[in-house]
Amino acid sequence: MTSLAELGLTAQGGREAQITGLAVDSRDVKPGFLFAALPGAQVHGGEFIQYALRMQASAILTDAEGAAIAATELAASDAALIIAQDPRQALAQTASLWSGAHPATVVAVTGTNGKTSISTFCRQIWEELGIAGVNLGTTGVEGAWTHPLKHTTPEPITLHRVLAQAAQNGITHVAMEASSHGLDQRRLDGVILTAAGFSNFSQDHLDYHKTFEAYFDAKMGLFERVLSEDGVAVVNLDDLKGADVAAICSARGQEIIGVGRHPDARLRLTGQRFDATGQDVLFEWQGRARQARLELIGGFQAENVLLAAGLVIAAGADPADVFDTLPYLQTVRGRMELAATRDTGAAIFVDYAHTPDAVETALKAMRPHVMGRIVVIVGAGGDRDTAKRPLMGAAATQNADIVIITDDNPRSEDPASIRAAVMAGAVNAGGSDSITEVGDRAEAILRGIDMLDAGDALLIAGKGHESGQVVGDTVLPFDDVEQASVAVAALEGRI
Repeated sequence: MTSLAELGLTAQGGREAQITGLAVDSRDVKPGFLFAALPGAQVHGGEFIQYALRMQASAILTDAEGAAIAATELAASDAALIIAQDPRQALAQTASLWSGAHPATVVAVTGTNGKTSISTFCRQIWEELGIAGVNLGTTGVEGAWTHPLKHTTPEPITLHRVLAQAAQNGITHVAMEASSHGLDQRRLDGVILTAAGFSNFSQDHLDYHKTFEAYFDAKMGLFERVLSEDGVAVVNLDDLKGADVAAICSARGQEIIGVGRHPDARLRLTGQRFDATGQDVLFEWQGRARQARLELIGGFQAENVLLAAGLVIAAGADPADVFDTLPYLQTVRGRMELAATRDTGAAIFVDYAHTPDAVETALKAMRPHVMGRIVVIVGAGGDRDTAKRPLMGAAATQNADIVIITDDNPRSEDPASIRAAVMAGAVNAGGSDSITEVGDRAEAILRGIDMLDAGDALLIAGKGHESGQVVGDTVLPFDDVEQASVAVAALEGRI
């Protein structure tokens, strides 16, 4: 048991309580638990305080609105009531104290695209340096210790528990993805960061944030609130928002490591040479030239690698040792991953690109590696930002030779209407003769692979590492890499 005072909480009237656990879902409450009744997009958690009290919660953490909703039940209860102006932040800080010690070194990266690759590259660099590290995010917890996750940035009770478990399992270094949802909902508050990174900013999640400004402000919470003044910010200065991020960090007194082709970058990319299996990169660290081989497809991967290197350096590693590890980095699952190759040598790649900017970036990055045509399979998810759907189609048409529009995760929406929106953007961008609509994703993959001649390449965009397709309330088994392998085997007569 732990007292409210030990968790940094003060209840109304100075009432004390002994806490046996934390919960944000009233169904998880057990006797002695603290229940956090948080404001939600649809329903305020205050509506569930009555149920938490029935389950013998000893304390309730909420805001003034939540307390008003359950005023009658609270008045009749012996439970301690903590009213916080920002209950999400209070919960995160409480969860951190409750869970115990985290790994000593934690870095986090935010941005529209690249978070999974950058955090995974951080972990791979640490592994090459003999450090027990993990990356935490979209693909769960991976590395020297593994653990599944339901969200890129879990709710704070889960996040802080997982970090504490990682430390108990000997993990000393963690690279986290910091999603805009997680930052907006204060899930990372209470995590002590050594360094934080910014990759890029483009359209996504406007169904949640509503405006670009709100989306950007959410991401900046990583630097304005979570990373302390003595932390190090690693910033992609090539992005249009890079200067704004650097200004925010500078105003807080944080040390800045600029990354990119920008002349002010301390870790500066100065040259790239591409071939069929990867690229050679030339870069400078504080003015001194270095060269490295990357067995990675896509020019943007060099930017991801250097940002990861910057974070590892910011976390205390020797720069020369870090740079020596770069040739050993491997493609992140579902990120420009080589899924299969036809007998002609035509390659099939799978990538998580699910925003207009990510589709454009992935296709442009492939072009120097491909002698023939680029075929792309693209779609858009249901129950998500609808404005980006025609932009996805336009990005595909403008950067590929052949476009196949198919289903992604339609969720509760009509798949045909989603495809129609993507198709409209593709047709309006020109080249309607090169655009095909194939609703069934497996058939689309088969037909896309069948189109490939020697020198061509196919990009299957949108789902990346995902192993299921969400249709209605059902998750159907579906893996793009697996489907590509099966399709190649069928077309080559191996099955």
